Amino acid sequence: MSQPSLPPHHQPSHQPPQPRGVRRPPSRGWRSTPALKLIAGGVLAAALVSGCGSGDDDGGGGSGGSSKGAQAKTLGKVAMPKVGKEANTMGTWVTDSTFVKGDVNKLVGYSLDGAKSKWRIPLGGQLCWASPHMTEDGLTAILFRDGAGEDALCTKVGLVDLKKGELVWQKEGSDSEGNAGVQFDEVTIGGGTVAAGGTGGGGAWSLDGKPLWKPAYLADCDDDGYAGGDDKIVAIRSCDTEDSSTKRLEVQTVDPRTRDVKSSYKLDEKVEYAHVISTAPLVVAVDTGDSDAGTGTTDILTIDDSGKQGKLLSTIDVLAKGYQPNCPATSVEGCTELALDKASSTLYLSSEVDVDHGGPGERISGLNLKTGKETGKTKMAESRSLIPVQTDDDGSLIAYLGSMYSEAGGVVRVDPKTFAMDTLQTHPDDMKDVESDMDTYGDCTMIYTGKKLYIGDSRASRPSSDSAARPLAIVFGA
Repeated sequence: MSQPSLPPHHQPSHQPPQPRGVRRPPSRGWRSTPALKLIAGGVLAAALVSGCGSGDDDGGGGSGGSSKGAQAKTLGKVAMPKVGKEANTMGTWVTDSTFVKGDVNKLVGYSLDGAKSKWRIPLGGQLCWASPHMTEDGLTAILFRDGAGEDALCTKVGLVDLKKGELVWQKEGSDSEGNAGVQFDEVTIGGGTVAAGGTGGGGAWSLDGKPLWKPAYLADCDDDGYAGGDDKIVAIRSCDTEDSSTKRLEVQTVDPRTRDVKSSYKLDEKVEYAHVISTAPLVVAVDTGDSDAGTGTTDILTIDDSGKQGKLLSTIDVLAKGYQPNCPATSVEGCTELALDKASSTLYLSSEVDVDHGGPGERISGLNLKTGKETGKTKMAESRSLIPVQTDDDGSLIAYLGSMYSEAGGVVRVDPKTFAMDTLQTHPDDMKDVESDMDTYGDCTMIYTGKKLYIGDSRASRPSSDSAARPLAIVFGA
């Protein structure tokens, strides 16, 4: 079986990657680690979304934007909930008629401009996870706590109809011995299946709520988590080694109805965590334990899962090249600050990072997943971050241009062949501090659709003197 050829890196730190701070004033430093694992909320089927980030150079590559683009307005703001301590508010989705945002112990649907609430779904407990995928019918999956108290656990799996504003069903996992109340860490949806995984193993349900498989009781191998989207489910399975001090990870493409293994690929024994960027093509970000850049990733692998044994197609050395995906420390899904064009097998990543201040890069590089080679890169973004958001049907890249002291942020389109940038919209100057606050203190999801940029924060926290204006979500549009 093919094994990834992993290059030597720095000495292992064995510390979970820290969410990266923005490179505006150095005094703001790096963001603190969230109390809960966070993930970017779902978008349209094939789009990958970006986390917030803004930065503080100049260089070669594609030409800069040809114009200022449309002057956008602030269409709507969702106020930051009043909380005594930080709370998880994961989940940011946009359907054809509704902008949906995770909130404290609930989901709320808004008009597409974010100015008016349309419905709310009370959950009775804090969100633990929100799937990054949404079906064509507007269905997604969430994981939430079994109560509002301090000792509430992440045991409730729910199927949500984002178009109707309904919690279709909620289930509580039980293991193979019938023990109820299994705790999960994350949840996804794909191939007509809702699958939840974690340190206690994995379970799944059909869209009509029928149990498909359950966590094994006291097993040597467990499903740490699943990746969905399209018609696939991919599991990251961990098995005890002989000395029981480490886990050996395997990437398994499974039947969404039965969990029968269709293809498997054993990762190098150095790999401590694996994150699935895409199920089709199968792209996996791995962390060998020596990532000190806060990205959660040392290498990106493209795997051919068409046969029973998966084959490695390419390896991208993230650490050596200085690319900046942002992957959660231990979760299977949730990588942000990247975008994938499936038609051309091109992955877009931020690069050229200011090492003194951290944060996303000031230019974007394209990489061919079949060869692992760079296809081009943009011009430097002149003292501000440049973050991939998603790709269009024509293969062009949509990216967020971060705010700076003298100017608010905006949205640009990057030509996939020349890497030239054209500005689509520029945000109001009076919002640059708000954008900066969300960049620096938030953990955000971005979605660009219908000529609007949606920015949603994955956590609610008490305002500080530096972040008093920070909303939970904001919508910019012309």
